[in-house]
Amino acid sequence: MEYKLKRLGRELAASGIVLEFYRDDMQLPDGKVEKWDFVHHKRGGGACVVPVLPDGRILLIHQYRPAVDRETTELPAGAFDADDPDFAITASRELEEETGYRCGKISRLVRLDTAIAWCDEKVEVYLAEDLVRSGDQALDEAEEIGMEAFTVEELRTKIFAGEIRDAKTVAGILAYFAVLAQRRE
Repeated sequence: MEYKLKRLGRELAASGIVLEFYRDDMQLPDGKVEKWDFVHHKRGGGACVVPVLPDGRILLIHQYRPAVDRETTELPAGAFDADDPDFAITASRELEEETGYRCGKISRLVRLDTAIAWCDEKVEVYLAEDLVRSGDQALDEAEEIGMEAFTVEELRTKIFAGEIRDAKTVAGILAYFAVLAQRRE
């Protein structure tokens, strides 16, 4: 299909440590021109991990997120590091830093485009199994992270009750549910 919506120009409005903010001149299908916002993730995005403990519970973290001004319950995650050759390394690193666990097995679950209407951030979601405690958390100076393990049923209830709303977390857990269903077949 040939689309009539066209970008006529892009101007950098501001640049941060991780993000660049652009103003796009967009020509609409009716010919009008409007300003649209676009956010570029300088690192390309990040990775998150669904860490499954030996007893089948899933380990999630709790942290305060200023953008939404509340504590959230999330999968361990972090920004892609240019020194990492792939997102699985980022996921493994973040698992260990945020939880103090290492995994014996890691496999890709799903790739997400987090906000395709205005941002190019991508998140790779991995399943981490055969977890072993490797030590204490190794948090960044700005991180205050608690941990809690949940059963699959507890997570299903929390997601559909709106208690867990982080998109990468919801997508990762639901993707894991699909893996569990396949394993039962």
